[in-house]
Amino acid sequence: MATNLFVGNLPYTTDDSALGQMFAEAGTVVSAKVIMDKFSGKSRGFGFVEMPNDSEATAAIAGLNGKDLKGRALIVNEARPREERPRDGGGRRPGGSGGYGDRDKRGGSSGGGKRRF
Repeated sequence: MATNLFVGNLPYTTDDSALGQMFAEAGTVVSAKVIMDKFSGKSRGFGFVEMPNDSEATAAIAGLNGKDLKGRALIVNEARPREERPRDGGGRRPGGSGGYGDRDKRGGSSGGGKRRF
């Protein structure tokens, strides 16, 4: 079974090819992917490497975790499954918007509209 590794604290100039070559020294690399920001297109400073077996993955972790790459100490460990996050459009809490406009509902003044005397 293939092992997926998390690689953090990458220099922002690292690309998929360079990441794969770095891990090829420890064994066979199935895939190497540097995660890019979807808006700027620049590296987010971390990536994932997939290796075909546990012994090569363990060797890669032992050999590369803490290694200095262009002044940055790499973080290499086994990747954890991605946590599910709610997809409700911004993490809003249920029960209203919670903004300034809610003051009318509580009897306060929102700063606009008619005043009640």
